[in-house]
Amino acid sequence: MALNSTPHIFQINVSDGGVPKTAVRQAEATAFGLTGDRHRDLDHHGGPERALCLYSLEKIIALQEEGHPIFPGAAGENLTLAGVDWDLFSPGLRLQLGETVVIEITRFTTPCSSLAPWFIEERIGRISQKQHPGWSRVYARVMQPGLVCVGNEVKLLS
Repeated sequence: MALNSTPHIFQINVSDGGVPKTAVRQAEATAFGLTGDRHRDLDHHGGPERALCLYSLEKIIALQEEGHPIFPGAAGENLTLAGVDWDLFSPGLRLQLGETVVIEITRFTTPCSSLAPWFIEERIGRISQKQHPGWSRVYARVMQPGLVCVGNEVKLLS
């Protein structure tokens, strides 16, 4: 089965705190994150500058091919994106999700120990920007809130 090559939201993930996050069909993106999503550690997760965590489906598949038992939502990402050029994802990049939502990448994430079960020998550094540039998840702020849905197109704005 071929993946849709148009950049889009493959999966939306929320949790009551912790990982893995569970897939939902849609959610409201607000200045503080997705409705239905919570964080246990507010010192390191959440807030306006870390409202959303994003990751690439293609990176997850590549990690699976290396033998890691990761899957969409396991890395704690709110949005699993498909068909995007992940090399372009760095602080300052703005994206439009669907018709109305606009977000801006604020920084690369630091992998935390709660992700250990999803990596061979608990090597969470595999998705560290410092250790493996281009493999990190990213945080984003919500510039224009609204509803995000699975399948929404992802457009690069800057």
